Amino acid sequence: MKQIQVGLIGFGTVGSGTAQVFYDQSERLAKKVGSAIVLKRIADINVTKLPEHLAHIELTQDVHDIFSDPEIDIVVELIGGIEPARTFILQAIEKGKHVVTANKALVSQHGKEIFDAAAAQGVEVGFEASVAGGIPVIKAMKEGLAANRILSIMGILNGTANYILTQMTDYGTPFDEVLKDAQNKGYAEADPTYDVEGIDTAHKLAIIMTIAYGMEISLDAINTEGISRIKPIDIAFAGEFGYRIKLLAISRNHGEHVEARVHPTMVPEKHMLASINGAYNGIHFNGDMVGNVLFYGLGAGMMPTGSAVVADVVDIARNIIYGSVSRVPSLSYRPEHIKPRAITPMEKLRCPYYFRFTTLDKPGVLSNISGILGKYGISIESVLQKGRREKATGAVPIVMFTYEAEEASVNKALEEISALEACVDETVRIRILVDEEEE
Repeated sequence: MKQIQVGLIGFGTVGSGTAQVFYDQSERLAKKVGSAIVLKRIADINVTKLPEHLAHIELTQDVHDIFSDPEIDIVVELIGGIEPARTFILQAIEKGKHVVTANKALVSQHGKEIFDAAAAQGVEVGFEASVAGGIPVIKAMKEGLAANRILSIMGILNGTANYILTQMTDYGTPFDEVLKDAQNKGYAEADPTYDVEGIDTAHKLAIIMTIAYGMEISLDAINTEGISRIKPIDIAFAGEFGYRIKLLAISRNHGEHVEARVHPTMVPEKHMLASINGAYNGIHFNGDMVGNVLFYGLGAGMMPTGSAVVADVVDIARNIIYGSVSRVPSLSYRPEHIKPRAITPMEKLRCPYYFRFTTLDKPGVLSNISGILGKYGISIESVLQKGRREKATGAVPIVMFTYEAEEASVNKALEEISALEACVDETVRIRILVDEEEE
């Protein structure tokens, strides 16, 4: 039986982890596939020598050595970014080679182009590692949950943001200090924007929604907010009321339209996602047949991500050997059934809210704020006014929890409140997750 030969583009953190998985698990993989999987060649413009135990693998700085090798069946792209990754993947497909990638930005923004090209060439694209690292969430969606209409998706999909929020919760450390610590430990990039502003999470949500609903979705359709304005005082107030703040990806299926949003969220402490801490990820699905399901594990790292990459290689290798390529569609639904779908306008969202107003400490401010909220039909559940006055500005925090309200009304109310002379800083708004079991 023929060997399955693999070419790897990129020998950085994930690339080296993937090569190590191939090396450590070679015998086990052969037993599971029925044929040896051989990492034949690695291409990287910055690497001149491989570790001694990988010295048998051919190393090149010219990626076309992989594309032009007729023995290579599967190309693994692990350089990240949009270009030249997009071009490399399309060139590999054009050469009739199957592709595996961990590139969530590329899949979320150019997935249709890549999947269409693969379908035309009769090859497969694996992208398990693009969402939640080592957690097999994509395979579970495509196969394990295939019998279900997915009613909701909620996920902690970025380990860096979750680590920062966990440290702020456990130790009361301000955001900037925790971010610097995360960068020093290698959890956060030198430019952490994608992680802390929710963009990385939105990429992953777009991929999951496509598979869950059989829909086309663009990144700009996802309402995205980050965690950089969350302060320890917000986390402390959340804890007093039985919540933990998490950066959540959320989508609810309303039939004619679906929600698509990423933002800080107050999660009830008893909810399964509330206990996902540190650099871990958790993805919660609700299906009409299966009910609630939670996937949990490391969402990044060289070995967990390498595990997911190699799992895709194994799937494709099995399909090659048994002549069943494209048996499972890349996006779960057959291509002709993947259609555009309406996104729920953010203004139509209804949920409870947490507000923190920063105001001058003088009479009448609380009643003014309450009056404006009442004007827009926003009912207050509780009010807290405590904490030290800031010496420089004389400002104090006023915290309110509301009952369920419409986002459009909240926007109007906050705009009017922000115009008050007594309000000296931008209002912090955090949406509160309603536990589905209580709805």
